[in-house]
Amino acid sequence: MVTSEHCGYNRPVAKKYEEKRDFSRTPEPPPRQPAEGGGPLTFVVQKHSARRLHYDFRLEVDGVLKSWAVPAGPSADSRVRRLAVMVEDHPLDYDSFEGVIPEGEYGGGQVIVWDRGTYSPDEGGRLFFDDREHAQEMMRGGLAQGKISVYLRGEKLKGSWTLVKTKRGDWLLIKHRDEYAQSEYDILDDGKSVISGLSIEDLKVGKTPDG
Repeated sequence: MVTSEHCGYNRPVAKKYEEKRDFSRTPEPPPRQPAEGGGPLTFVVQKHSARRLHYDFRLEVDGVLKSWAVPAGPSADSRVRRLAVMVEDHPLDYDSFEGVIPEGEYGGGQVIVWDRGTYSPDEGGRLFFDDREHAQEMMRGGLAQGKISVYLRGEKLKGSWTLVKTKRGDWLLIKHRDEYAQSEYDILDDGKSVISGLSIEDLKVGKTPDG
């Protein structure tokens, strides 16, 4: 087991994810110590129909996915601020999870991978897609300070975004003004998975990602 606070899998954090789930019932991946990563950091946004429909925004940092529930979903309009509630860290394996969490289990409902890709912190205008160690160092600092600026290279989400912690303890997800900011259409209108091509509605009528 990796015990360093800033490297590998942080077991005390993983325990929060573990304690909320019965892996004999849910198809979600159990936590495990991940292999040493390489290349750019990754991100994933999952569309999740639980008690209420929301989007889970997850950023890879130090062997886990730092996660925020975004009730209204991300917006590419730089004038719009979206509430983002930080939740427990998820294992890296979660970045490809799609399926149905059984009713009665934590987060019961349908999940698809709405978007995913790579990212870099971009505070100060510099990008670190080719320097994983420095990128993670910057992310640790941003998390501690309550302000993160990241550049996303996803299939749907692109360009610079910020997460800012409020005095109440929640966060706000905001699109920066750049070439990818726009207000002409709602990016959430494309509701299909970037992996399987299925929608939440498809899962609700019994279609499966592997079928």
